[in-house]
Amino acid sequence: MREARPTGPGRGSVVGVDLGGTKIAAARVDADGACGPVRTRPTPARRGPGAVLDAVADAVREVVDESGGGLRALGLGTAGVVDVGRGVVVSATDTLPGWAGTDLVAALRHRLGGLVPVAGGPLAVHAENDVDAHAAGEAWLGAAAGASSALLVAVGTGVGGAVVLDGRPLRGAHHLAGEMGHVPVPGAEGLRCSCGRTGHLEAVAAGPAIHRRYLALGGATSSPDARDVVARADQGDALAVRVVRAAGAAVGRAVAGVATVLDPEVVVVGGGLARAGDLWWAALEGALRAEVVDVLAGLPVRPARLGASAAIVGAARGAWEHTARTAGRRAS
Repeated sequence: MREARPTGPGRGSVVGVDLGGTKIAAARVDADGACGPVRTRPTPARRGPGAVLDAVADAVREVVDESGGGLRALGLGTAGVVDVGRGVVVSATDTLPGWAGTDLVAALRHRLGGLVPVAGGPLAVHAENDVDAHAAGEAWLGAAAGASSALLVAVGTGVGGAVVLDGRPLRGAHHLAGEMGHVPVPGAEGLRCSCGRTGHLEAVAAGPAIHRRYLALGGATSSPDARDVVARADQGDALAVRVVRAAGAAVGRAVAGVATVLDPEVVVVGGGLARAGDLWWAALEGALRAEVVDVLAGLPVRPARLGASAAIVGAARGAWEHTARTAGRRAS
């Protein structure tokens, strides 16, 4: 990736897109990973896949209009399990209703084909899970750069995970490698996960789960969301402290289990709750260190470094590699 050169004026931009349940973010990304201004818009999830794809296309057009030169390639990191080879969503939670079965490559080529430079052929589209894209970005230029293996955990509206080997996300036989949010964990018994089952990590550790748990245990009904619960915990609300600690500890125990199986060189933790502060982090690290065997006692656990641009950069890296492969085939 670092050997590639940025596109010239007539050759088009490579754009990375991070598609989540609430927000779409897009930016131009050069071959060295430099990320341009990030443009965002709400995700119209409740209006169905067509409306979501239209919004993605609009975000890409905005970035290309600012960059000029057309669109050379598109990298998309999206919520849901993605068959990267086909560019099709094979399963998804109710975060994006109706998203399963969506052919992302065909749909985005249809919507964006007019932006492709005249001699460029069909639009190169690389689509992958958003946490895999996040992990690819952190492995390329972030907290896992230089590591031969890494476990990335993203905790926010949901809980996601990815395993990185030699700088690239491991996909797995069913495109599900690293998906930690749906691992059964103690403390989540009877709690409904976004996948429809009960007892999973996401049902106790994700932001909405923290908020629901706080209210269910008698917390202040005026609390609007998990961010408020974390703020209340920082201010000494005993129930909020209990709920936030339990959520952080659940993540720590799950990471301990996965790390024991995989033995990664580093664990990287990102997502909105990674910014929740010392209380959450202490609970996560305390549970992790208490559970792992002695040989893993020094396992580095680092906060993600690239912030909101990680999935954009990682998805764009996949698009750059796609164009390199295509060019190689044409040359041969």
